[in-house]
Order: sequence, then structure tokens, then C-alpha cells
Amino acid sequence: MQRRDFMMGAAALALTQPTMAAEIKDGGSRMIAVPGGMVWTKAVGPNPNILLLHGGPGFSHDYMECFEDFLPPAGLGFYYYDQLGCGNSDHPNDDKLWTIPRYVEEVEAVRKGLGLDHFTLLGHSWGGMLAIEYALKYPQHLSKLVISNMTASIPSYVEHTRAIRAALPPADRATLDKYEKLNKTDDPAYQAVMDKVYHAHVLSLKEWPEPVNRTFAKVNQHIYNLMQGPNEFLVTGTFKNWDRWNDLHRIKARTLVMGAENDEMDPAQIRREASLIPGSKLWMSRTGTHLAMYDDQQAYFGALVPFLKA
Repeated sequence: MQRRDFMMGAAALALTQPTMAAEIKDGGSRMIAVPGGMVWTKAVGPNPNILLLHGGPGFSHDYMECFEDFLPPAGLGFYYYDQLGCGNSDHPNDDKLWTIPRYVEEVEAVRKGLGLDHFTLLGHSWGGMLAIEYALKYPQHLSKLVISNMTASIPSYVEHTRAIRAALPPADRATLDKYEKLNKTDDPAYQAVMDKVYHAHVLSLKEWPEPVNRTFAKVNQHIYNLMQGPNEFLVTGTFKNWDRWNDLHRIKARTLVMGAENDEMDPAQIRREASLIPGSKLWMSRTGTHLAMYDDQQAYFGALVPFLKA
């Protein structure tokens, strides 16, 4: 056999044989089984060991995309995940699923699915409530905890939102009263007043960033209404009696509590929260709101990143 014929034959044979495939890249996204369905997760940055819990309930991870501009450049990898019923995750039609205990088990299933241990859990708003619950039930898995813009009690939260409402102009309070009595909180006049509240206490930027708008456009209003209620002034949902003031002393993970002076969460309650968690650190935005990660961004991440790296 001529060498040329041999090489051609070998080449032809190679084309018919299976070869070792290169690793398929998927951008870090994967689905994980949790009680009730499948949830979407995504790894961002190097060696992720931080899990973000978005707010809501019923919202999605999208508004937290600003973390990409601060954590990976500092060498901090993290995971997004959309809670069940939200965003890219399954949307089962079963109201028995929307409970705090099941969501805690969901977080634990995500932890196992991602192979995390001695990890950092960062929860914002409702995600902060969920982070507190997880820290109380599964302390052995946590290294650090960040509670961002969340008080330790819904009844205490309601006290503060009542004060916010009482400070509104009389005409705005009358509009709220009128449409609440009519059970028409979706009326444009009612929503116009709520928009004023949101710009004063949720996000003060004149133009809201695209990821924030995308989050509000994707909200699962059914879950939000079932667990919280129609809005910040009408907390009628299933978690209306949630209160953990007396349990904060049991949190053992190194903790950073973050708040803002103009938040819909009472700054005094945020300070109290930090004082009750042993050894915790407190950061308060002097100018920001509930989304201080945007409207006091440099200061927010200026406090968060060093804590995560320490």
C-alpha cells in the first residue's frame, strides 16, 4: 500500500469514528429540581460561591443584573436564580406551593443542586426575609449572610408604610381611600399615586434602568397578591404576620445588614435588626431608597464588595 493511500484511508476512517467532544458551553445556565418544579439558575464570574435571592414575592432576578458590573471585576462569582413561579423558572398553577416554608426548602434544594457549602447568601427585600428564614433553619451551610433592604417583621413594616401614607398630601390619600373602597387598585388614578410613592421610596431615579423595568413587566402578580397583597399599603397576604425579631440572635453567620434612609423599610428597624444579630455589620445609605443598589450604587457596592471579599 502506498503511503498516500494509507493516509487517505486513515483520514476517511477518522471521519467515521466518534471523537471526544469539546465541553459544551451554555453561559452558566442550568435548571434545578426543587419542591414543586424546576428553577432556573445562572453562574456569573469566577468560582461562584454567592447565591442571590431576589425580591417579590413573584419578581425575578433581572433587576439584580447590576451585580455583574461590581462583583466579577472584584473576583467574586455568584449565582442568580429565579424562584419557582418567577422569570425563567417553572410556573406551576398550585397555590399550595406559595408558602415561606416551601421557599426555604427550595433554597436548600438549589444549594444542593449547585454544590454549594459554606456559601454566602444575599437576599434583597422579600429575598432578605427568605435569607433570614434559611439562616435560621440551615446555619451549618452558611459562611456569610447579607440582608439587603428588609426588616425582620411584616407587622413592623406595615407600621412604617402607614406612616409613609399618612405623610402623603390629602388629595393623594383621598384617591387611595376612594379606589381601595371600590376594590379598584388597578385604576390609573390610584396607580399614579403609587408611582409617586415608588419614586420616593423604591427607586428615586427619574429614568428607571432597563433591568428594573423588565422585572416589573415580568412580575407574577398572582404570587405577589397571594403572599403580600395588592401593594405596600394593603398587606393582606399569607405572610402578613411574619415576625422574626425574637429569633435574630440565633443567626450565627457573619452578617451584613443594608438599608437606606429613604427606603420603604423603616431605617430605625434596619438599625434594630443589625443590633440584634450577633457581630453583624450595618451599612445605611444616606440618600438611597429600596433599590439603593441603583440610586446610591457606588456607595452600596462600595460597602458590599469588601464584606464579600473579607
